[in-house]
Amino acid sequence: MSSSPSGGPRRLAALASAWLIVVFARLLTGVRAIWAGSTPQAEQTLYFANHTSHGDFVLLWATLPPDLRALTRPVAGQDYWEASTLRRFIGQDVFNALMIRRDGRAANGAAPNPVEQMTEALRSGDSLIMFPEGTRNTGDETLLPLKSGLFHLARSFPQVRLVPVWIENLKRVLPKGTLVPIPLACSVRFGAPLQLAQDEDKTAFIARARAAMLDLRPDYDKAEDPAP
Repeated sequence: MSSSPSGGPRRLAALASAWLIVVFARLLTGVRAIWAGSTPQAEQTLYFANHTSHGDFVLLWATLPPDLRALTRPVAGQDYWEASTLRRFIGQDVFNALMIRRDGRAANGAAPNPVEQMTEALRSGDSLIMFPEGTRNTGDETLLPLKSGLFHLARSFPQVRLVPVWIENLKRVLPKGTLVPIPLACSVRFGAPLQLAQDEDKTAFIARARAAMLDLRPDYDKAEDPAP
């Protein structure tokens, strides 16, 4: 399993920052963790959630019990979380995030494939928070089409729990381009774990995963957002 930052002042600063982030997230959003169909378990888990804000993984991570936070790495955009010294410290030292390049480029011209990076992290025993839409949903659609990476990970790691998650209201707390968050109540709903069925193909599994996420949305009406 990937190690957290080493001891010393930097490690102490990371632990203090983690505590402050959890407290701030709860004060700002009054966030509630709702375990609908599953319970928090100290087992290797891939949490897959909707993505509307840079704060999504922060809120999801903050609602996990402390022992699970220590085992769980958010998958985060390297271009955003390494854009400044403070963000780099929070992303790397506080969250131990798995940094991926969303633009497909690297300084040496050989950016790793995000699915391959997640594969290596799962192989090492990490739990992950991922966003299968692949990008933030800044429009009016309820949920963007899911990328195929979730299917490939499910096929490669049948022993890993696949837990769908719906993050409610954070898009209104931290709209795109906003620097100051707006205090509003949020919830994070964890659904029943999924398993890739024998002989289930990519299209069927992705449709089922998408439905599992949407079913967690409060007062969701399937007629509002038919599957693509």
